Amino acid sequence: MIWLTWRQLRVGALSVLVSVVVIAVVLLVADHTTGHIDLASTGPLFSTSALLVYALPAVIGVFWGVPTVTRELENGTHNLVWNQTVTRSRWLAAKLGVGVPVAMVVAGLLSLVVSRWAAPVDALRSEWLSGGFLPSRMEPLLFGARGIVPVGYAVFAFVLGVAIGMLLRRTVPAMAVTLVLFAAVQVAVPLFARPHVLPATEETVAITASNIWQIRADEDGVLESLTVTEPAGAWVLANETVDRAGNTVSPLPAAMRDCLPPPPGEYDEAPSRRSIAECVSGLSGLGYRQHLSYQPAGHFWPLQWAETALFLVLSASLTWFCFRRLHRLA
Repeated sequence: MIWLTWRQLRVGALSVLVSVVVIAVVLLVADHTTGHIDLASTGPLFSTSALLVYALPAVIGVFWGVPTVTRELENGTHNLVWNQTVTRSRWLAAKLGVGVPVAMVVAGLLSLVVSRWAAPVDALRSEWLSGGFLPSRMEPLLFGARGIVPVGYAVFAFVLGVAIGMLLRRTVPAMAVTLVLFAAVQVAVPLFARPHVLPATEETVAITASNIWQIRADEDGVLESLTVTEPAGAWVLANETVDRAGNTVSPLPAAMRDCLPPPPGEYDEAPSRRSIAECVSGLSGLGYRQHLSYQPAGHFWPLQWAETALFLVLSASLTWFCFRRLHRLA
């Protein structure tokens, strides 16, 4: 049964393995570990490599997980197997026992290759404060494309594809549903789960001319918000102005409007740091501060392990569902 399952899976598995090798070669040719890092030229490849790591689990779930069971359920060949010496549980166990390890290996290899190549950029980005067009590896855009989390994603996607395939028993609809559900989970976890896995660091700092990073206004020139310099390499959850009572202030008080330069074309030169300093000098006396909430760079690996464990638990739950569902299949 294991041999048969591998034969069904081997074309897709070998195709993806070859793709990983090709990606590794491309990144090796573009290796920047020994020379100057040109972020302008590195940016597109940096973003593309992260996108590939995100896409791989979806490919595994849609094109491996779903056909693993629906191909036989649609053709009716599962009844031939079950009426011989292979039990239903053994049939499903073989499919999961081959598919899950292969998914883990492929996702792990791709993540390893991309993480190793991007390590110098990640290290440089972790030393910067606010700004930059490349996010740090703690931010949602990159976190799922680094470390061991892609392995958890791949396992979950494969088992999800098997579960949806057993429910719908039609390949194309099951592929579509698997893709939508997996994409929804990938969006929901960074928004609703990851920020609360570990307690965020909370800070309240004074607003000064030296730490103001951005000032935003609406179309009418009303000052809406400002942000201060953020910790290097951190995932910032909140960067907001608060009053004495700790309440978020929006729009900002009229006393700060002179800090904002006039609309484009209405001034000869940008305001100086000195003029901004004069403008914000009275904020401390009025009780305004800046509240920061963030996951520091040092939480990267604890969050990686925690999120991987979460997806493995979800995968185990789906596996239990699959075996329960198995006995209802005709």
